[in-house]
Amino acid sequence: MFKSLKEKLKIFKKKAAEELMEGEETEKKPVPKKKKLSKFARKRLGEKAASLDEIKREDLIVESGGLFAKRISERRLDEVLWDLELSLLEADVAEEVVEEIKSFVRERLLGAKISRKSDVEEVIEDALRKGIRHVLEGRRLDLDERIRQGKRPFVIMFVGVNGTGKTTTIAKIANRLKKQGLIPVIAAADTFRAGAIEQLEKHAERLGVKLIKHQSGSDPAAVAYDAIEHAKARRKDVVLIDTAGRMQTNVNLMDEMKKIKRVAKPDLVIFVGDALAGNDAVEQARKFHEAVGLDGAVLTKIDADAKGGAALSIAYAVGVPIIYMGTGQEYDDLQEFNPSWMVDRIFGEAEV
Repeated sequence: MFKSLKEKLKIFKKKAAEELMEGEETEKKPVPKKKKLSKFARKRLGEKAASLDEIKREDLIVESGGLFAKRISERRLDEVLWDLELSLLEADVAEEVVEEIKSFVRERLLGAKISRKSDVEEVIEDALRKGIRHVLEGRRLDLDERIRQGKRPFVIMFVGVNGTGKTTTIAKIANRLKKQGLIPVIAAADTFRAGAIEQLEKHAERLGVKLIKHQSGSDPAAVAYDAIEHAKARRKDVVLIDTAGRMQTNVNLMDEMKKIKRVAKPDLVIFVGDALAGNDAVEQARKFHEAVGLDGAVLTKIDADAKGGAALSIAYAVGVPIIYMGTGQEYDDLQEFNPSWMVDRIFGEAEV
C-alpha cells in the first residue's frame, strides 16, 4: 500500500539523519547495489535512476571546531537527497517542484554542523518546511477582495474534467457569496450532459439562486451570454459559469471552451482539480491553462487526499494560486487556501 507524503517525509527525515550521522572520517562506504525502483519512479527519472549504482559515496568531514561535531559533505548529501526525490515523486509531486524543494533542503543542509541525530532531524524538517512553504506561497489571489473591487457583474468561468467536484464547488462559492450579501447567478453552460443541468438546478433551488439554462445540446456560449445579460438587467453581482467536464485532450471541445471565454469575457478563469488525481490534475491544469488561461485553482477532496502532492504541484508547476480547498460535501466545506496550514497538515500537525 502506498504511503502518504506525510509518512514518506517522516521516514525520509529519520533515514537521512541516520545516514548523515553514521561513519568515521577514515571509514569508506561500499558502493551500494542498484536500488530497485517502482515503474513510476524509473519512468520519471530515466537514466538517472538506472545509474544509481554509479553514485560515489563520501564520508562526513569532521569539523575541527568541536570534538564530535561534523559537517555534512556534498556527496553524502546528494545521496540523501536522492531518497527525498523518490519520496516526493512517488507522492505525486511534479518533477520541477521536487527540484525546487531539493534545492532548498540542499542549501540548508550543505555544510551544516551536526553533533546528534536529533539535531539532524530538526535541521532536515526545518529545511523541508521552508522548501514546501516556498512552493505553496507563490502568487496569492484573494477572490473575495477581487469580487468586491471588480465590475458588476463580476464573471467567473469554471473549468475542469468530469468528476472533480466542479459543479459542487460552484454551489459552495454561490453559498459563500450569498453569506457576504452578494447576489450570484449560475449559468448551466455544460449543455452536453442533462445530468449536469439537473444537478445545478437542485443546488440553485436549495440555495435560492437564479439558474440560467437552455435545453440539453444547445450552445454553451449562448447560455453564458444570457446569464450575463440577466445579471446586468437585474443588477446582480456575480455570474458563475459552469462548463462541460470535457477531457483536456479533446481539441474540438477545448476550442468550444475558448468560444465560451470569447463570448463571456470572464474576469477570472478558475480550474477545479481533484486532489486525489495527483499528477493527472497537474497535467489537466496545464492543458486548460494553454487553452484558455487560468487565474487560479480550487483543489477538491483535500480531506481525502492520500498522497498530498497535487497541492504542491498545481501551485508551483502550473503557476496559478490555489484559492480554495474543498473539505467535504456540505456547502460550508470550502476553506481558503493557507500555505501554513498545508505545511502543518503535511507534517501531521493540522486536521481538515
